[in-house]
Amino acid sequence: MKATFLLSFCILAVTSCTQKPADTEKSAPQPLIGTWHLISSKSITKGDTTVTTPSKDQEMVKIFNGSDFAFFTHDLKKGKVDKPVFSAGSGTYTLQGNNYAEHLAYCNARDWEGGDFKFTVEFKHDTLVQKGIEKIDSLKIDHEIIETYVKLR
Repeated sequence: MKATFLLSFCILAVTSCTQKPADTEKSAPQPLIGTWHLISSKSITKGDTTVTTPSKDQEMVKIFNGSDFAFFTHDLKKGKVDKPVFSAGSGTYTLQGNNYAEHLAYCNARDWEGGDFKFTVEFKHDTLVQKGIEKIDSLKIDHEIIETYVKLR
């Protein structure tokens, strides 16, 4: 009886150590997670389209993890120009299908902090296209943006 009990206990112990619980298995990676380089950005206000970034001496990257995003823009001359450029912001995001929403918690343009923005996203291989409305009544901002990024990693 003791031998049967001991054998049953050993089998149970070994089996429980080798099985993965369902909630620890890796899920398929989200296509958004990673580092993205902005290659074009357009702003459409009242039907007029303006190419806004990137200028030839600036670059922007946007980084996503499972729940947070951050973006950084800077000049390529390391601030050694008449008008140095550096902007940054971060917050949380949700992605459900092609519906993407940002909550901008931190931004060096402080009037943008606390903003919620809704977009649609489209993935084509290593390219991300983000479209949506940026509207901040207090800043009289109300335009559609179309941003195109290429995934770096």
